[in-house]
Amino acid sequence: MRQARFFRLLLALLCLAPAAVMALERFEFSRPQMGMRFQIVLYAANEKTAEEAAKAAFRRIKEINAIMSDYEPDSELSRLARTSGSGQAVTLSERLWFVLSRAQEFSKRSNGAFDVTVGPCVWLWRKARREHRLPDPAVLAEVRKAVGYKNIQLDPQNHTAKLLAPNMRLDLGAIAKGYAVGEAVAVLGEHGIRSALVVGGGNMAMSNPPPGKPGWRIAVPPLESSDTAKEPTRYVILSRAALSTSGDFFQFLEIGGKRYSHVVNPRTGIGLTDHCQVLVIAPDGITADGLSTSVSVLGPKAGLKLVKSTPGTEVFIAHKPGDKVETFESPGFAKFYERP
Repeated sequence: MRQARFFRLLLALLCLAPAAVMALERFEFSRPQMGMRFQIVLYAANEKTAEEAAKAAFRRIKEINAIMSDYEPDSELSRLARTSGSGQAVTLSERLWFVLSRAQEFSKRSNGAFDVTVGPCVWLWRKARREHRLPDPAVLAEVRKAVGYKNIQLDPQNHTAKLLAPNMRLDLGAIAKGYAVGEAVAVLGEHGIRSALVVGGGNMAMSNPPPGKPGWRIAVPPLESSDTAKEPTRYVILSRAALSTSGDFFQFLEIGGKRYSHVVNPRTGIGLTDHCQVLVIAPDGITADGLSTSVSVLGPKAGLKLVKSTPGTEVFIAHKPGDKVETFESPGFAKFYERP
């Protein structure tokens, strides 16, 4: 919820930008999608054009959710999960094939730090968070038997997926929203919108800058959760890019005096305890989203290495191993900072 307040503050700051430049007006739209509020800021010649484009973008997000939701029993993802352990190869839609393929790519490159098969643990952790207690160790050990990205067998020629272990549950929460914001920007472009920003949770994607501006002015999250009410002090200027944040500085749970992240570590089955906040800039939403989660689980050293090996991406990491916050940046991140 604190992260949501941060992005509301961000959009409020964007409202201060001048609107009527080159006969384009600024419009903002908001709608609940994928379990959170998605926001669209765009520049268009008139209200009708803006509304039609925004409606089309929201429709695309809704379509993606219908395919990739782990909450909806009739989603394509849920139907696939019900075949786990059966030996059945399931033909996937183009969208689910693309996202699962990218997910497996992140899993391999992160050595399992990113893993969409963590679904059974995520559901157990959600229950634990509601009840404010850790999962039963025996139950956790049992559900972890279904976790492991190598249990997904993809056939690139036929675009099929086979889930090798029984009782698998897939969770695309660490990649689908990044994909959705990128797709929404693409739809806006198809409707003639050249300058747009789409925000969904900790993910955003943008096309060309607002008229007369060098880019979209995006606030860098504060280094302490207690600072969310304060005005941000650092900004990045972005265009034709995507940004994703991940970590526990804003979404966390304390149990028995220990702080746990909402991000589940596939290697333990419970929330991360190594406190960090990650911000990734990438050419597209799905890359930014997948990398931000991967880096959160890997930690600063391995996370920086992963980002450095991914073309066109940069990362900012705030790490809090004790009482002091340490910050790390990839070599090219500084070029995005707003200059005085």
